[in-house]
Amino acid sequence: MREWGGAIVVDSDLDEAAAVFMDLRPRLFGIAYRMLGSAVEAEDLVQDVWLRWQAYDRPTVTNPGAFLATTTTRLAINALQSARARRETYIGPWLPEPVDTSADPYLGAERGEALQFAVLVLLESLTPNERAAYVLREAFDYSYAQIAEILRSTEAAVRQLVSRARKHVAGGRRTAVSNADRRRLLTAFVDAARSGDLAALESLLAADVTSYADGGGIRGASRIPVVGVERVAKYLRAFADRFWVGVDVAWATANGQPAALLSRDGAVFAVLAVVASAEGIDQILWVMNPAKLTGVAATQ
Repeated sequence: MREWGGAIVVDSDLDEAAAVFMDLRPRLFGIAYRMLGSAVEAEDLVQDVWLRWQAYDRPTVTNPGAFLATTTTRLAINALQSARARRETYIGPWLPEPVDTSADPYLGAERGEALQFAVLVLLESLTPNERAAYVLREAFDYSYAQIAEILRSTEAAVRQLVSRARKHVAGGRRTAVSNADRRRLLTAFVDAARSGDLAALESLLAADVTSYADGGGIRGASRIPVVGVERVAKYLRAFADRFWVGVDVAWATANGQPAALLSRDGAVFAVLAVVASAEGIDQILWVMNPAKLTGVAATQ
């Protein structure tokens, strides 16, 4: 027993609160990450949820899971609003921070689509409430009634939010290939890009392919997207001799899909992933911002 915040707290009560929280923590992080696209910001938000759970009058909570999911979602909506303001001044394209789903199986254990790079990018243009409704419904299978309670809305309104979000996501992407095909295309792309083989690159890319480099302003990362098969292929060939010198490639699973870790002198400087369909590689994603490179490790 001890005094905390002006009240007498029994240690066993806090231990029980911690046990409940830790059991639910992977789901809370999953919600926060899908809402924010940043593992660092999601970790900070989940820590804030823990502090609020500590200070709350817990005996009044009949369903800790619902309470903590609601707290996480509402804080994420607030955080997303401020994050978007920061991203308006972000230098160059903004991409989600990769997370290692091979090291954290729970993160990808729920419905995986809302974790993929292409979907997270599309979710950026939704309103915070649309994004929350989509994440809770598509990734975690919450009922419309549960989502309505979390968002302080009605079931009818939530259904509209989810419907609009689904249409936006479906309209912004083609039918994706399997992870096996994505890995094959990524491997072939790395080989072609490293050698600067223009014909090989063009054979792998969709006609309207776009290359995005998220460097956060670092030198060497393109600050504008490169669009179109010819422009992208020629762009990659132009810097092949410089970019790939001394580069080692390792493979990882990031956001539930194959990714290549590019390192030089033992230090990872880029995470490379592709979005692909039957037409070829639709998007090339280069995450090069050093602050976003800590959450993915090589698997082989």
